[in-house]
Amino acid sequence: MHIEVAGIEPLPVFGLRIPKVATIAGAATATAVCGGLGFTDYLDLQISDNLLNLSNIRNQRCRNHSGITLFILQGLTDDPRFQVLLFIFLFLTYMLSVTGNLTIITLTLVDAHLKTPMYFFLRNFSFLEVSFTSACIPRYLYSLLTGDNIVTYNECIAQVVFITFFGSTEFFLLSTMSYDRYVAICKPLHYTTIMSSKVCYQLILSSLLAALILILPPLSLGLQLEFSHSNVIDHFLCDSYPVLKNSCSDTTFLRKIIAIFAVLLLMTTLVLVILSYAYIVKTILKFPSAQQRKKAFSTCSSHMIVVCMTYGTCIFVYIKPPGNEELALDKVVSVLMTSIAPVMNPFIYTLRNKQVIQAFKDFIKRITFITKV
Repeated sequence: MHIEVAGIEPLPVFGLRIPKVATIAGAATATAVCGGLGFTDYLDLQISDNLLNLSNIRNQRCRNHSGITLFILQGLTDDPRFQVLLFIFLFLTYMLSVTGNLTIITLTLVDAHLKTPMYFFLRNFSFLEVSFTSACIPRYLYSLLTGDNIVTYNECIAQVVFITFFGSTEFFLLSTMSYDRYVAICKPLHYTTIMSSKVCYQLILSSLLAALILILPPLSLGLQLEFSHSNVIDHFLCDSYPVLKNSCSDTTFLRKIIAIFAVLLLMTTLVLVILSYAYIVKTILKFPSAQQRKKAFSTCSSHMIVVCMTYGTCIFVYIKPPGNEELALDKVVSVLMTSIAPVMNPFIYTLRNKQVIQAFKDFIKRITFITKV
């Protein structure tokens, strides 16, 4: 048996150095390597040692950098000219969103014709929209205006909490609004009894509590994460997945928990919405008059448009296999979700609603009269 060793070369992936055998003669081909240790066994042993070393290095890095208190938001672009256009666009959409939703809140509070459960839920939904977009957009506008894209750890976690809480509550509220439409169309004679003021407040409180209970387990696990020296978040806001990428802890379990809770939230509320509208459509089709059917469908169409927009964007961003994130596309969808959708909702609900339009006209006349006096 004869072996010539031509030299030593590193294994590309692990930096592993193993003998490079140039000529092997004899029956016992691999057993001569390392004093009788099989070549495959020897390679497995070296790989295990290197993986252990990598794990120790990662743990040491976590211990050395676990005190990180600042994050850098990379934003959407580094091009100054595009940043100017982006600032103008986001500023206008944010102001339109706040103005439109605050207008709905004001009208439903002051107009006697809008003191119904449907507009009560619409008022709360508008409040959530203002809160949600205010948790996302103003901080990025500040970064675009001043160039200060540094956020503290506490600010970042607070943004994650508020975005998740307000967003989750919206889904429960959308299912509640679907139930309200179901009672109004399928059980009109019992509508005022079923949807009493007490029941409406209980439904709102239940939506808030359900959202809070749903986000607490992932949040409690997320607060235990440690972060490495890389504190650059490749996003324009602190969202769960971009923040997890910066952790040097093992986030596999937490990512699965977030995916499970996202599926639970979206699918549960979506099933309630689908069931409500299935009964609604079934009842409407039984109406003898075409005018009645048209009127009934028009009262539900606005809500269905908002449901499709909200569920579509969130399912795209949050319900997908871990590791398949297309970050650039996620950023675009996040912009749609945090700036465009809150702008569209007031127009969707008002332009197709004669009562809201009339209430707005009466409100303008009242303001005009007061200013003249």
